[in-house]
Amino acid sequence: MTGHYRFADAARMEWVKLRSLRSTWWTLAVTVAAAAAIAVAVGVNTEDGAADLTNNLLAGISAGLLLTGILGVLTATGEHSSGTTRSTLAAIPNRPLVLAAKAAVFGAVALAAGEAAAFVSFLAGRAALPAGTAGPAIGQPGVLRAVVLGGAGYCLIGLLGLGLGTVVRHTPMAVGLLVGGVYVVAQLGAALAPVLMPWLPIAIVANSLTVERPGMAIGDVQFLSPWAGLGVLAAYAAVALAAGAWLLAERDA
Repeated sequence: MTGHYRFADAARMEWVKLRSLRSTWWTLAVTVAAAAAIAVAVGVNTEDGAADLTNNLLAGISAGLLLTGILGVLTATGEHSSGTTRSTLAAIPNRPLVLAAKAAVFGAVALAAGEAAAFVSFLAGRAALPAGTAGPAIGQPGVLRAVVLGGAGYCLIGLLGLGLGTVVRHTPMAVGLLVGGVYVVAQLGAALAPVLMPWLPIAIVANSLTVERPGMAIGDVQFLSPWAGLGVLAAYAAVALAAGAWLLAERDA
């Protein structure tokens, strides 16, 4: 059977590996719980009912993005550290197929966890709003879009981490690149060149959570629409994964 595996076979193999790691489920559980806890804290302390409450209640997504991104890195680098990637590639020599299957499985899990975190945090935060404060409803304009795209952000940042982990293959370095690129260096670059802000991953996700005036201009900086931002974030993840697939095919396991 060596060399005759199809995508479905590779995906099934990746699912078995991913679900067998307790760290996967602990990390995702913490991701959902942290987003909900932050949403409740924000809801309880809300004083201005006229603010963009949807955006505020989804504030915990920023913490979840980091955790999911790091989980994506570990999903890629863990096999290299343990050496199990050699047996995988011995069974399925088509290396881009292996990475595609890994990305599909991890992306689906990250998307499900992200949507769960977004909806749970929104509902929990809404329930925690002070009496007399009218909370946002899913049916109001822009609210469902903000929640859904917030959850999608988990998936795309996770896939970006998976791509970086595949490229670098060294956990601390890949995590450093992810954290630095998404949070630290990106913020410094935006401060020095504000025109870059609409194109930064963390700003794209933050803008997608906005119900009031998404895609607005701040000073001379015009932000992307939420859907355009989602496309840019998807492109970042795709580039990282494509680079990882190319390097995986070119170098030794």
